[in-house]
Amino acid sequence: MGTLSVTAWMSRGMTMILWREDRSVPDRVLVTGAAGLLGKAVVADLLAHGYAVHAVDRRALEQLPDGPVWFIETDLHDVGQVAYAMKGCVAVIHLGAIPSPYSHPDEVVFRNNTLATFSVFQAASLLGIKRVAFASSGSLYGTAWTPKRFQFRYVPVDEAHPFEPHDVYALTKEVDEATARMFVRRDHMSIAGLRFHWIAPREAQLAAVEARGHEVTPREARQLWGYVDIRDAARACRLAIETAEVRPFGFRALNIVAKDTLITTPTEEALRIASPDTEIRSPLPGFTGGFDCTAAKELIGWEAQHSWRDPE
Repeated sequence: MGTLSVTAWMSRGMTMILWREDRSVPDRVLVTGAAGLLGKAVVADLLAHGYAVHAVDRRALEQLPDGPVWFIETDLHDVGQVAYAMKGCVAVIHLGAIPSPYSHPDEVVFRNNTLATFSVFQAASLLGIKRVAFASSGSLYGTAWTPKRFQFRYVPVDEAHPFEPHDVYALTKEVDEATARMFVRRDHMSIAGLRFHWIAPREAQLAAVEARGHEVTPREARQLWGYVDIRDAARACRLAIETAEVRPFGFRALNIVAKDTLITTPTEEALRIASPDTEIRSPLPGFTGGFDCTAAKELIGWEAQHSWRDPE
C-alpha cells in the first residue's frame, strides 16, 4: 500500500490538512499534547527514527522541528476533530492532558483528561488504528500529590501494586486504563499505558537533587524518590507502538522509571528512615530505584539509559 503525504496551510487561525497518495512518505504517527514537555521530546524522537508526525494540541508549537511534521490544532474532546487529525496515521501516542490535579478545579481535570482519552481511543477505533501508547502515571498507586502521608505497601513497586489514588489526576489515570481495557476487548487493539514517574530533563533532575540535599523525609518517600529522564520517556512511547506492530499485546500497563533514585542516601536506608512500614520484597542495593520495570523490558525492550548520576 502507498502512504499518504500531507500538505498544510493556515486559514482563519486553523491548520487545514490535505492528504494525497505518495509512496515516498514514511509512516505517520499522531502525537497529542505535542506542544508539551514530553510531547516535544516524543516528536523529536519519532522524527529521528524516520517517522512523520501529526502534532496535535490546542496551542501551536513555538517552532516546528525540521522534518515531516505538521501541527493540527485539535479539540481532543471532539471525536470528529481527532479522527480528522488522525487520518492516514498508523499509530497514536496520546499525551494530551492536564498534568496535575491542582491547577484546575477537580471536575475540570476529570472531564478533560478522561474525555480526551476516550475521544482518542474512539477515533482510533473508527479509523481501524490498532496501535496506541498513552501517558498513564505512577500517581495512580497513590503517590505524588496525595495530601496525606502515604507509604507504598511494598518495593520494588510492580504493576500489580494496588491503586490508592488520593487526587483527581491519579483517578483520571485509573479511568484511562479502564477505558483502554474496554477498547482492547472490543476492537482487539494494542494499547500501552505507560506509567511514567516524574518526567524531567537532566537540568531539572540536578536541581531537584541539589534542592533536597541529604534530607530524607516521609513526604519525599511517597514518591520513592523516583523520576525518568525525558529522553527515556520519549523512547518508551516509540518502542510501545513499534512492538505492537510485530507483536500485538492487548492492554499492558508498564512502569517507566529510572533505575536509580534522586537522593544521595542509599535506597534501603532511606526507606527505613522515611517509610518503615513498606515491605522490602527484594534487595535494593545502593541507589537502586524503587520501581520494577521488568515488564517494560520484557514486552517492549525498554530500559532506562539515563541518570542524573551520569558524567556531564
